[in-house]
Amino acid sequence: MKPFIVLLTVLIIALLAIKLISGQYDFSLAGRIAMCAMLVFTAIGHFIYTQGMAMMIPASVPFKTAMVYATGVLEIIAAVCLLIPAAKIWAGWFLILFFIALLPANVKAALQHIDYQKANTDGPGSTYLWFRIPLQVLFIVWVYLSSIRF
Repeated sequence: MKPFIVLLTVLIIALLAIKLISGQYDFSLAGRIAMCAMLVFTAIGHFIYTQGMAMMIPASVPFKTAMVYATGVLEIIAAVCLLIPAAKIWAGWFLILFFIALLPANVKAALQHIDYQKANTDGPGSTYLWFRIPLQVLFIVWVYLSSIRF
């Protein structure tokens, strides 16, 4: 829920700032700025909640802690690339694939009640997926519309 709040809050602020600066709305740029902020926000979690996020990764994946750190770094790089006109399409496609790749970790976390912030199994469970899966779809559509389509 927090990433969604960050996304919407930054979108509104960016839209208003762009309107004040340029005199017109630029939904594509505001969308990329909002996604950038949300990705940096979630990437920070990779460094704060490393142990809990490692618990979310399927057992077949080796080097879980390194994977959590690496994906955090990749999120930050992709976030910055969204703001570079020559790189925004590449970043958009990367993020779409990245969001799809995250789905198994979110399913595992829900089914095993993993609370990644506390690194235990007292999490919300499968009801979490009713929110998380549509949120992942929203992120994919958001990136597509703000980075690739326009």
